[in-house]
Amino acid sequence: MKTFVTGSTGFIGSTITRELLKDGREVRVLVRPGSDTSNLSGLDVEFWKGDLLDRETLRQGLKGCDVLYHAAADYRLWTRTPDEMYRVNVGGTESILEASIESGLDRVVYTSSVGTLGNSGDGTPGKEDTPVSLADMVGPYKKSKYLAERVAEKFVSRGLPLVVVNPSTPVGPRDIKPTPTGKIIVDFLKRKMPAYLDTGLNIIAVEDCARGHILAEQKGRVGEKYILGNSNLTLHHIFGLLEELTGIPSPRVKLPYLPILAAAYINDGLSRITGREPLIPLAGVQMASKFMYFDSSKSVQELGLPQTPVKDALRLAVDWFRSNGYA
Repeated sequence: MKTFVTGSTGFIGSTITRELLKDGREVRVLVRPGSDTSNLSGLDVEFWKGDLLDRETLRQGLKGCDVLYHAAADYRLWTRTPDEMYRVNVGGTESILEASIESGLDRVVYTSSVGTLGNSGDGTPGKEDTPVSLADMVGPYKKSKYLAERVAEKFVSRGLPLVVVNPSTPVGPRDIKPTPTGKIIVDFLKRKMPAYLDTGLNIIAVEDCARGHILAEQKGRVGEKYILGNSNLTLHHIFGLLEELTGIPSPRVKLPYLPILAAAYINDGLSRITGREPLIPLAGVQMASKFMYFDSSKSVQELGLPQTPVKDALRLAVDWFRSNGYA
């Protein structure tokens, strides 16, 4: 069985690729010219040069493949050009799924995000069917992923055998950018976290998240959504676990939300003038106003989603960041 993977050079995508190879799968990966392929170094994969918006290249790349994992996305909390993010996340999803339906694939797994799901923000975990609308989305990344998920649903109605997975916040090795959560860990290791906001996240080991994708392909119901998550933890609790792992003191000062939000608005305005990424991303601060807790019981029960202890996942992340010169 040959499997096509987009986003394979990234954090989640490269881990999906590794898990597929462990299962003995033949893997072809979509790689943009000039991409950093260090996450795929030494792996026995077939490289397919192309772009998500080049539909003919995608058609050719999908020839001979049975399954698609569409994990590619433009994931940033700030961008000076939101249209580019929509072009990749929404337009790119449209292109690859159009090519998929023409290719007659047996199964498609689309990587969305828990950010597209409903969440009260008060600590009550969101579920796959919690009500939500575009108006609830904060920032261009969440909005673009929400719209891309609607594109995926449209293709299901056209007969594409597609399953949606909604990863929460994965942590672990090979977070090369790093992701916003990875940057929090790196800043902690560099002792650049003197204080914290009163917020919370759902954390999952990146290997479990990748395995959840494969389980969704094998056991997921077409047209259904599956949250790939594990533990709901406050940011303060996460720092406490990092303190246990590293001996670095956890921040003890809790920051008031409104002054940080005001600073984020000022940073955002300056960034729009200078073009430089803000030190305090506005979308990130706005998201932090909610406890982003989610219920992954559907995935555990229907798919058998693994639940590696979060402390173990954080340990692997810390070891990887340290051994690769991030901190």
